[in-house]
Amino acid sequence: MKKDEKFIFRELKRRFAEAVSRNRAEGILFSGGLDSALVAAYSTNCRAISIGLESYGEDQYYAEKAAKFLKLDHYHRTVKIDEAIAAIPEVIKILRSFDPAIPNDVTACLGLKCAKDMGLKSMMTGDGSDEIFLGYDFMQEKKDLKTYLDRMYRTMRFSSNEIGENLGIDIKQPFLDKEFMDFSQGIDVDFKIRKENGKTCGKWILRKTFEGVLPQEILWQTKRPLEHGSGMTELRNVIESKVSDKEFEDGKKNFPIKFWNKEHLYYYRIYREVVGEIPAPEKGQKICDCCGAGMALNDFHCKTCGDVLEWKEVN
Repeated sequence: MKKDEKFIFRELKRRFAEAVSRNRAEGILFSGGLDSALVAAYSTNCRAISIGLESYGEDQYYAEKAAKFLKLDHYHRTVKIDEAIAAIPEVIKILRSFDPAIPNDVTACLGLKCAKDMGLKSMMTGDGSDEIFLGYDFMQEKKDLKTYLDRMYRTMRFSSNEIGENLGIDIKQPFLDKEFMDFSQGIDVDFKIRKENGKTCGKWILRKTFEGVLPQEILWQTKRPLEHGSGMTELRNVIESKVSDKEFEDGKKNFPIKFWNKEHLYYYRIYREVVGEIPAPEKGQKICDCCGAGMALNDFHCKTCGDVLEWKEVN
């Protein structure tokens, strides 16, 4: 879709406001990042909840700044390392996965549990924005980005849906609203990745469209994966220390899985306790090279173990 920029700006803003209106909820998982801040900017009477691991991560700073600007009812919950570690088995049981992305999912789980404790029955998220508007840095290096994106749109999934369903919380995702997605996917890649002040920037069209809606510091901040912004990345160091070199070597010998590192083995041991055996491939599925689980033919990566080699098929 190559049209006049003003038309795209106008249509994107209108369609996004409508998408939020169709997907309203009582609260929002709020990192203070561009995506959740935009959703909050077009919501009313919405409780914003952010999660942070002790003194780690930057989300609290951005969440408080954005919340103050938007006059949100904002609650930030600080989580201790032991509490975050204790949440891992529950997350693995819900997702039936030992994907090393678990620290990211722990953040979402603790945020949704906090919402449930507050009596909230529905929550919005900023899920899908980075995928649709090319917010990840690695996307800038893809050679055949269109083919890659077409495939990703058909297979992308978000843990917040499964966690929310388990907790009895209705998850609303304005960026994944069908009408909004149909329009946004058609916007030319050149509007999504573009230089601004000499720097190549993902989600350029979002940032430019909503200038004035959010402070510049919020609009043009760099991408912070949820686990980094919340500080949950620190869990990786803690978990690595819980697995000895011998345990890791024994794990590689005793289990038919290509573990990436000690953390991967740690999650798998929990998976065996709370989930059980890795599901055998079903008819019509391909087999994960890392753990042997079945995968849909169009899947990029294995939901069971998190193997991401499939992402390299289209580069």
